[in-house]
Amino acid sequence: MKKFIAVTLSATMVLSTLALTVDLSPLKINNIDAVSAASEEASTAPAKEPAKTTAPTKTTTPKTTTPSKTTTTPSKTTTPAKSTTTPAKTTTPAKTTTTPKTEPVAEPVVTPANPYKDGVYVTYGNAYSKGTEGAKVTIKDGKVADLELLRTSPKLIDRDVRNNYSGLWQAYEPVANSIIGKTREQAAEVDVVSGATRSCDGWKLAVDRAFERALVEKPAGKVYFEGEHMGVDPEGKYMVFANYDANRLLGVKVYPLTEKGEAIDEATMTAEQAKEVYTLANALLYQGTKAVAVKGMEAEFKAAINAFWDAEQNAMIDNGVKYIDGFYSAYGEARDKGVERADIYIRNGKLVDVQLYRLGANLLDRGDTAYADVVKANAPMTAKLLANGSYFNNYSDADAISGATESSHSWNEAVERAFEKALAVQDGKKYFEGTFAGVDNQSRVLLLTDIQNDKVAKVTTYLFDEAGKLIKNEDLSEAQQAFVAAANEGLVLKGANLGSIGGEGGLTLAAKAALQDALNNASKTQGNYRDGKFTGYGGAYDKGANQADVTLRNGKIVAIDLYRVGVNMVDRGSSAYADVIRAIPILKASFINGATRENAAQVDAVSGATSSSEALKSAVSQAYKRAEVSESYKTAYANGVFPGTNTDKSVYVMATIEKNIPVKMQVYFLDQAGKIIADDKLSADQLAVRQEIEEGTTNGLHKYGYRPAAFGDSDGVKAVSSNVVEAIKSALENAGI
Repeated sequence: MKKFIAVTLSATMVLSTLALTVDLSPLKINNIDAVSAASEEASTAPAKEPAKTTAPTKTTTPKTTTPSKTTTTPSKTTTPAKSTTTPAKTTTPAKTTTTPKTEPVAEPVVTPANPYKDGVYVTYGNAYSKGTEGAKVTIKDGKVADLELLRTSPKLIDRDVRNNYSGLWQAYEPVANSIIGKTREQAAEVDVVSGATRSCDGWKLAVDRAFERALVEKPAGKVYFEGEHMGVDPEGKYMVFANYDANRLLGVKVYPLTEKGEAIDEATMTAEQAKEVYTLANALLYQGTKAVAVKGMEAEFKAAINAFWDAEQNAMIDNGVKYIDGFYSAYGEARDKGVERADIYIRNGKLVDVQLYRLGANLLDRGDTAYADVVKANAPMTAKLLANGSYFNNYSDADAISGATESSHSWNEAVERAFEKALAVQDGKKYFEGTFAGVDNQSRVLLLTDIQNDKVAKVTTYLFDEAGKLIKNEDLSEAQQAFVAAANEGLVLKGANLGSIGGEGGLTLAAKAALQDALNNASKTQGNYRDGKFTGYGGAYDKGANQADVTLRNGKIVAIDLYRVGVNMVDRGSSAYADVIRAIPILKASFINGATRENAAQVDAVSGATSSSEALKSAVSQAYKRAEVSESYKTAYANGVFPGTNTDKSVYVMATIEKNIPVKMQVYFLDQAGKIIADDKLSADQLAVRQEIEEGTTNGLHKYGYRPAAFGDSDGVKAVSSNVVEAIKSALENAGI
């Protein structure tokens, strides 16, 4: 009878999300707690509010679950010497006052053994339809040694801070700084930040769960973290909620996802989707990952089972996953025509997101200029990898995309190596084995470097011409041939200690830099920055702004373009101020020569263009910030003044960011030539909209600084405000990091 009751309750939960769409049950059941974008700041919480039911300080306080607190302090309760066996004090006073041997001796302080295993743990708080809070916790010696707080989208990938609730923007750092260095018990007592109560409690719960997962001896009879856990399949078709108590599944809910990764709730599901969801949820509830697909729904079942598996892994105290969740990037097998790269996200040992690239001989992304068959192969290879949830363990030519066999193999190998970077327990080697390309950041030398047993076994050197093309061996001059031969031998024998070759000091330095680049590409350690092109802005004013397009590889600047853009965000080119035109090539050379983020910040301003020089340095810094794998300082926006324009370039907006939040907006209307229209030429609607925007507060978050929306009582005002809000969003995106 007990079993029947439990199943009935579980089935009720399955049907809850469908009660308004399909008449599947006569029971009246509350829908899932769908949290709106504004609910973070709401003063009243729904019944299932995590802050009320699951915060560690309220219901899952570590003091009741940590073995060291409940089993290792017998001196307080069971030491007989203090309570029942001290007759010397009452029957032989002379001996106790004159004989040192019988005097009471202070008991030694017993330090409880550390019950936690050092490591990196990624865990999540209780889930809701807009995502969930998570934490990537480094535990060392029973304390939080490092911490990255996560706020995920429904796809369970950490989202940009600016896309979160505004109340969270200022909460990340205080919470993280308060928890780092703390024990489990101390972390549970950390205060929440006003305006972000739910998320703070979610973060604390995630940290507490990380400690529980790190326990050497897991709590007896407890398999799951109690609560609602989210999972998403790698292809992004479904979001599954699995509700658990300590040792069993209580209920399952399934939501289809849009192409943007947002959940489709019951109110907007079609009848067909509702039936599909019911079938999937019911099968998952009773059969879990062993659910058998209904004929005609094989693809749907596969995706839903993967999503359920993901939720189950997030719920399990000891999930046995051998990989550390996060972003990883790696290269495939290199050749003189280029190499493939894969950027991936791993969660619970599964591939959940992947981007594939084909790089040229200079190791820059070729994009659509790559071979046509390779360009066409990118999407189907991506789909294969996501459907597999990993690399192909038994890869063969049959798995390759037709016309791009070599690139398919290299992409698969890159993904495999990225997984190896994510291993919690490494094999002790610094480098992968194979052939890796390396290019100096000025693209003068390409090295194909063979690595075996953590040593450089062979180097093949190629030189670029002034047009950036590889020089064929038969076209090398005698001096170049001599240099190549000496580099091939000397770099293997001496590496970075190789002296100048044939008086070619600059070319020798380039060869050594290329060798270091190859070693970085072969490294099993994930770097601090993503590779690729990143754009930053700086110093906007009523004449335009400064833009830097920075291409990074292994944290080094390998290409850079600097622009002086007008109020229409178009490069002014030769129409810019003469001093700025003169400064741009000087600054480009300085940034390339400096190569690193730190050196770029120290580049001297060019005389006559001091303000533009500083603005472009800020733009380079912002580009680096956007490339960070793990943000050293999580915030929504960079400080400064940032530009934005709408699609038809009829509006220019300057957004001022102070203390990392938008505090001021300035609006300009442009003519068809991209020039600012004088005030006396503006329409009444334009003046009204500008006044509304510019009257925003400057003592806190600007009223159009968070998810601005068009407004107006008349069609004219609505049309103008729509264009202005589009420009505001552009400015905020340009300010974002």
